[in-house]
Amino acid sequence: MPLTILVVDDDLGTRLSISDYLELSGYSIITANDGQEALAMVDEYHPDLIVTDIVMPRINGYELVRQVRQKPAFRLLPVILLTARTKTQERILGYQSGCDLYLPKPFELEELAAAIRNLLERSQIIQSEYRFSHNLGLSASTKAVDAHNSLFTQIQQSQLFSALTHREQEVLELLTHGLSNADMGHQLHLSPRTVEKYVSSLLRKTSTSNRAELVRFAIKHGLVE
Repeated sequence: MPLTILVVDDDLGTRLSISDYLELSGYSIITANDGQEALAMVDEYHPDLIVTDIVMPRINGYELVRQVRQKPAFRLLPVILLTARTKTQERILGYQSGCDLYLPKPFELEELAAAIRNLLERSQIIQSEYRFSHNLGLSASTKAVDAHNSLFTQIQQSQLFSALTHREQEVLELLTHGLSNADMGHQLHLSPRTVEKYVSSLLRKTSTSNRAELVRFAIKHGLVE
């Protein structure tokens, strides 16, 4: 039986293009025009994953995710936010609301499908883990949530690492050794000004505000050895 995906977008063209592509990929698709309609469909159809826009009438994407997460049966339901909003603070708001992936527009349908496959595969693992722990008489809900957090943290770390260019990874590695822009530039054969541009890009991609935070973030999330 095919997995069910709920596609939520007030733009008919976007909704149809995503739905058609995913149907051809073998999924069962249901659609909603806005967040309020989507909430009713979540209760009725119990989808395996949600793909939703943010800017919509009545209930926007952020609020939709928050309300879905308040339902015990859907706390682990994978959610992808699609939006033209690309500012760091808006992405942070998306993750704080409870989404698993924030995909900025414009995007390739092939990329969206790959992200969906990734999240669904891990969702199936989490559900299996939940059933296994439940059968053993353990605290199923706690173990499933821990597994969910661990797995999706790994996904986000992997996606973040792959988002860094090779040069950014080199600069990040040297930053952890406390080198100045001039020292890093000397080793990488770059000007200090160019190094600073790479540092600024790293701060933006990791949502950190200074070099000390960036280094702590990189070590904590395994972005450097």
